[in-house]
Amino acid sequence: MKRSIYRLNSSTEHSHSENYLEKSLLNNQSISGIENMKIILLLLFIAPLALSVRAEKDFSLLDSATSPETKSRFAMLDDVRILANGLLQLGHGLKDFVHKTKGQMNDIFQKLYIFDRSFYELSLQTSEIKEEEEQLRQTTARLQINNEEIKNLSQEMNLKIEDLIQNKIQLQEKVWGLEDKVTKLAIIQPTVQETNEISSLKAFVEQQDNHIKQLHKIVEDQHVQLDKQHNQIMELEDKLNHIELQELTENSFTEEQAESNEGSPFLVHNSTAAMHKLKGATPDCTALYNSGIRSSGIYTIKPNSSEAFDVYCEMKFGTSWTVIQNRVDGSLDFNQTWDAYTNGFGDLNEEFWLGLHKIYSITKQGDYILRIELQDWKDNKRYIEYAFTLGGPETDYVLQLSRISGSIPNALPEQTELRFSTADHDMAIINDLDCPQNYLGGWWHSECEETNLNGKYVAPRSKGRLDRTKGLYWKPRNGRYYLLKSTRIMIHPTDLKIFD
Repeated sequence: MKRSIYRLNSSTEHSHSENYLEKSLLNNQSISGIENMKIILLLLFIAPLALSVRAEKDFSLLDSATSPETKSRFAMLDDVRILANGLLQLGHGLKDFVHKTKGQMNDIFQKLYIFDRSFYELSLQTSEIKEEEEQLRQTTARLQINNEEIKNLSQEMNLKIEDLIQNKIQLQEKVWGLEDKVTKLAIIQPTVQETNEISSLKAFVEQQDNHIKQLHKIVEDQHVQLDKQHNQIMELEDKLNHIELQELTENSFTEEQAESNEGSPFLVHNSTAAMHKLKGATPDCTALYNSGIRSSGIYTIKPNSSEAFDVYCEMKFGTSWTVIQNRVDGSLDFNQTWDAYTNGFGDLNEEFWLGLHKIYSITKQGDYILRIELQDWKDNKRYIEYAFTLGGPETDYVLQLSRISGSIPNALPEQTELRFSTADHDMAIINDLDCPQNYLGGWWHSECEETNLNGKYVAPRSKGRLDRTKGLYWKPRNGRYYLLKSTRIMIHPTDLKIFD
């Protein structure tokens, strides 16, 4: 009876021990490494105690049996076997856990190393960019100080010139008085003293005239220097804007790289990139350049969904530009009708306007840059570039501009819808003023503002404000007139892969 009770208790304890070990192994897989080590130490500490207690209990129960040594030996062997089996399973689980944790730690260390290296390289690039930005800001500050000094000097020179002009007027009045005296003394023989006085006054007047001419020349040189300083400041501002844009791009790139490590894809959509490859056409001067042509001249292109027509391709800056307007000598009258501006007019080898319909058929293929090149009567060349969009005929070829860079102040409204208008097709009547009639030539007029590159060609000696406002000029909102000798307007795609 005692033996059967002992076996029942032993089997129950065995089953409880096995269940306990299995639960411990399952829990070890879901908890952290520190908790697993605590449970293992606890099991190692409890197991000998449980074994010793069980051995004492078995020994006391078997004292009354006939063969106590044999029973105790079998009980001990069973307990040792159960404990060894549990410890073996526990060891296998611990070994698998250690291998798995070691692999995860190696992956983490590798990712941390890559991140640290990338962060270090970005830090070096950021430091270099900040140093260049600081140098550019210092240079800009020095140029602004020099600009202020030149402005003050120019004002002083103007005051001196005004004083000299007043003196000149007074001297001329005296000369006229002396001339009257000379005519009166023509009959009467002048004295030696009067002759000397007349000679001294003439020499003084000639000296003053020479001095005034020198001052005029100095003022003109100062104006030229001011223009150069202003252009340098504009270029430095463009560089600063480019650096700030580069920093924003690098920051966004870092964020996108972190997101991509989590599995987020970065997609780029280009709806026009495959058109040229599919159709095999020559839709733009850029495609001609990519095919190996390097000479500027007249070529035939055929934009997508359009008829073929001739254009002038300007090969420069390592690519090709499509010229849409060219003015060099005023040989062509640009005061044309709406139909003429729509279809185009002039000679592609000389002065011409390509035509709104042709320009629209080119630009609707993708995103384009608008470049305006200007030359004044002192042969100073300047340029400005815009990102732009051009609407179709249903919108009167509405134009929207956004300045990118340039060496001259902007004179065209940005982020504003500008409708093209001519004398017979005016969509910009403001304050009862017919802009195309007052400002001869078709253009994207805005509130009859004072910039018109299709106006009447006027030489700089033309007098009167009416002639000047009809001329070819560039007028920033807060700046002086740039009376122009020649202009050229060109377009170029922003994505060169469109015509590969």
